[in-house]
Amino acid sequence: MSTTEADCIFCRIVAGEIPATVVHRTATTVAFRDANPQAPTHVLVVPRTHVANAAELADVEPGTMSDLVTAAAAVAHEDGLGSDYRLVFNTGAGAGQTVFHAHLHLLGGRSLAWPPG
Repeated sequence: MSTTEADCIFCRIVAGEIPATVVHRTATTVAFRDANPQAPTHVLVVPRTHVANAAELADVEPGTMSDLVTAAAAVAHEDGLGSDYRLVFNTGAGAGQTVFHAHLHLLGGRSLAWPPG
């Protein structure tokens, strides 16, 4: 599935057109609370650039891929998670990706089962 910037909900959040609970911003990333949290801390960290998924982001902006993880670690620290949190990328509809703008899920605040899904 293809999403353009004009109809991408995450692009619209980054642009400030759609309200979200933003918890962290950098020059390359925006982090906001998930509207349907799956854990006490469930934050989405998105690149400001519209790319479809994590693999595409790693290919076209590898530095931004690193920035997503760095931003997630900062939010985990701000939320008091210490080093106990999970980072998840879903790539493709079959893996559960529903918004086709690369995004990293930060989950924590409770014990998380393994394997997930």
